[in-house]
Amino acid sequence: MATITFQTHDGKTFTVEAANGTTVMENAIKNAVPGIEAECGGACACATCHVYVGEQWKDQAGDVDPMEEDMLDFAYDIRPTSRLSCQVKITDELDGAVFEIPERQA
Repeated sequence: MATITFQTHDGKTFTVEAANGTTVMENAIKNAVPGIEAECGGACACATCHVYVGEQWKDQAGDVDPMEEDMLDFAYDIRPTSRLSCQVKITDELDGAVFEIPERQA
């Protein structure tokens, strides 16, 4: 179990308990975090669950695979720490992680 925080573009924060093995996106949807649309339901087939991983959490969030990298091309305002939240699995190592939500999704 990890506690993760979502921060919206306007500075609002949402801190949630996230079970290991679930995705960041699943936890955002389950807790009605605004700004995560997840139109494809987590199939890595859109870019509507785009987040920025806090720089200090980048390694713990894992590597971007080629499929995710291709989908990120469709996301709004890509940054070096951009990830699709449906592709980031919760682990104990992400306890305390912060995920920033962009101003809008793709």
